[in-house]
Amino acid sequence: QVQLVESGGGLVQAGGSLRLSCAASGRAFSRYTMGWVRQAPGKEREFVAAISWTSTVYYANSLKGRFTISRDNAKNTVYLQMNSLKPEDTAVYYCAADSRAVLTIPGVDYWGQGTQVTVPS
Repeated sequence: QVQLVESGGGLVQAGGSLRLSCAASGRAFSRYTMGWVRQAPGKEREFVAAISWTSTVYYANSLKGRFTISRDNAKNTVYLQMNSLKPEDTAVYYCAADSRAVLTIPGVDYWGQGTQVTVPS
């Protein structure tokens, strides 16, 4: 069992930055591919980024260059640095853990409760 707790969301003006954190408890954090998935109002969940246990990173094509995912296995924490935020980035951001090498939304084993990011237009 893995418990995921996100933090760092909030309201930020367009062009600003936020850093999300996801603290994991439970066993074998370093063996999971960790990632972020977001859900905007009225839309389906959307893949944002993921990082494998070998630190291979994956990004949604539309977010490359603005978002950076990283992990600290010693702290059981994964981060999402978000820069140059836009109103369309407004969503609830969920931390996710997948026991497979590549994170897919249907295959996620554990979800966090989500943290709201709001970028006013």
